[in-house]
Amino acid sequence: MSVLDLSDVTVVRGETRILDHVTWRVDEGERWVILGPNGAGKTTLLQIAAARLHPTSGRADILGEQLGAVDVFELRPRIGLASAALAETIPLHENVMDLVMSAGYAVTGRWREQYLSVDRSRAADLLNLLGAGQLTDRAFGTLSEGERKRVQIARALMTDPELLILDEPAAGLDLGAREDLLGRLSVIASEPNGPVSILVTHHVEEIPSTTTHALLMRGGRVVASGPVARVVTTPWLTATFGLPLLLSEHAGRYFARALLPPGSSDQQS
Repeated sequence: MSVLDLSDVTVVRGETRILDHVTWRVDEGERWVILGPNGAGKTTLLQIAAARLHPTSGRADILGEQLGAVDVFELRPRIGLASAALAETIPLHENVMDLVMSAGYAVTGRWREQYLSVDRSRAADLLNLLGAGQLTDRAFGTLSEGERKRVQIARALMTDPELLILDEPAAGLDLGAREDLLGRLSVIASEPNGPVSILVTHHVEEIPSTTTHALLMRGGRVVASGPVARVVTTPWLTATFGLPLLLSEHAGRYFARALLPPGSSDQQS
């Protein structure tokens, strides 16, 4: 069954074509990564997948509903989202526990919503799962970047979403924090009833080992799409980033570096 089905989707702002005739399908049981350089259109694509942006043209079906023919406020609670853009809407004084629980109302600032003990218990369990259980009474504005990422992901999981969208969840994290977070995301992805997931990154080192499929983008267009082993390759990455790259893989994790240009000092030494 299709969880996300985009057909010939284009997004235009002024004279700029941000997405250019993108066709992409995500099915149940899949774990996707989207890779591409800055300006590739990745974040805009995620906004459509999260039902927060309508395409200029083309068709977008999300969880069996067509954008433009569905109440997005009913659709959005079925989608877990963690992104820098969403983080900017969170009041800095917001209590972490309240922030996670408020996902059920699709709001980022608690007001008069009523929560039950089961809500609090689930929020605490998710924070513990993400290694953030000690942060429940902290204000969001006092957290480090890594702590904010973990709290946002816990919030994205609060409603038991059918689709989980993570926009650069490891950005700005040090090596230890990145590896810990990717390990926790892999555990979540391994759950039998876990949500279909889409993760965006600039770096192949941030691809979780549980990833099944990849979408490569450049200049608002799809470069390649399909099973990760077929798409995340040296030729496709070189075409995507416009730079000669050398890719290596070990135990489901990827590593890439630029090839040294001919005549470089390293090659001559």
